Amino acid sequence: MYAITIPEPGGPDALVWAEVPDPVPGEGEVLVDIAAAGVNRADLLQRQGHYPPPPGAPDHPGLECSGRIAALGPGVSGWAVGDEVCALLAGGGYAEKVAVPAGQVLPVPPGLDLVTAAGLPEVAATVWSNVFMLSHLRPGETLLVHGGSSGIGTMAIQLAKAVGARVAVTAGSAEKLAACRELGADIPIDYHEQDFVEEVRTATEGAGADVILDIVGAKYLARNVAALATNGRLAIIGLQGGAKAELNLGALLAKRGAVMVTSLRARPLAEKAAIVAAVREHVWPLVESGRVRPIVDRTIPMREAAEAHRVLEQSGHIGKVLLTV
Repeated sequence: MYAITIPEPGGPDALVWAEVPDPVPGEGEVLVDIAAAGVNRADLLQRQGHYPPPPGAPDHPGLECSGRIAALGPGVSGWAVGDEVCALLAGGGYAEKVAVPAGQVLPVPPGLDLVTAAGLPEVAATVWSNVFMLSHLRPGETLLVHGGSSGIGTMAIQLAKAVGARVAVTAGSAEKLAACRELGADIPIDYHEQDFVEEVRTATEGAGADVILDIVGAKYLARNVAALATNGRLAIIGLQGGAKAELNLGALLAKRGAVMVTSLRARPLAEKAAIVAAVREHVWPLVESGRVRPIVDRTIPMREAAEAHRVLEQSGHIGKVLLTV
C-alpha cells in the first residue's frame, strides 16, 4: 500500500507519499480501507520530529480516519467486513489502510457521509473526555473554549450547548467568531483586541468560567486561572503557547480550582476504548439527530498532505481539514 512517510523531520515538504508494507490486523484489531483522514496539530509536531508515535503505532501520521472494514483480526466480534466506520488512531491514518483496535472503532452515524465522518473521532473523543468526563461540565455552567473555530473548538461549542451550558470562545478574526456564533457560542472574544479574562468576567457578572478548554498552554496559564470561577476546572490539551509557566498556587487555592493537563494518543488501549464507548453513547445520538455535526473546512487529496499542513500552520481554516484517498 501507499502512505505518507516522514524520511526526515522538517517542513511540510518532508511528507512523502511512498510505498510501505501492508498492515496486518492482530488480536482484537480490524483492518480498515481508508476513505479519508483528519489532519490534527499533533501531525504537524510529528512531522517536525517533536511528537513521535507511541510504541507499536505506525510511523506515518494520522490520528483519525474513516473507511470500510476490510478484514477482522482474531477475537473481534460485533463488526463485519464492509462496515462503514471511523476510528481513533495512535497513528497511521495518512495511508490507504490501517489496523486499529476494535475498541477504537465507531460506526459512521446515519446520515453522515463516509468522508466527513473522518473529522469526528479525534475531536469528539478529545472534547468528551476533557470537558465532560474529566471536567464534568454541567447544564447552566459556563465553558470557555480557546481556539473556538478549530476542529476541537467547533465540536466543544456544539456539545456544550447540547447539554445546556453557556459558551465563551476566543478566536482571531471576525469570520471565525461569526462561525462560532452560528454554532451557538454566546460570548465571542477576539483575542487580538479583547482581554478574555475581563470579557468572561463581565459576561458572567464577575463569576468567571466554570470550565476552560485550553490549547495554548504556558502563555495563557496565569490568565486562565484568573478567568476561572470558584471551583473552576482548567483542562489544558495543547501547548501552542509554550510548555513552561509559573503557577500562582495562591490564586488557584482562593478559587478552589483545578488544573489538569491531558493527552489522548499515548493512553492505554483500555482507557481509549472507554472514551470511545462514552462517545458512542453520548455524542453519536446528537450527531444522528443533527444537533451536532463535524465542521469541515476543506478536503485535500492525501498525496498533497503537505498542502494540508500548510493550511493548518497558516490557521486560516474553520473546523477540520481532511485528506481523501
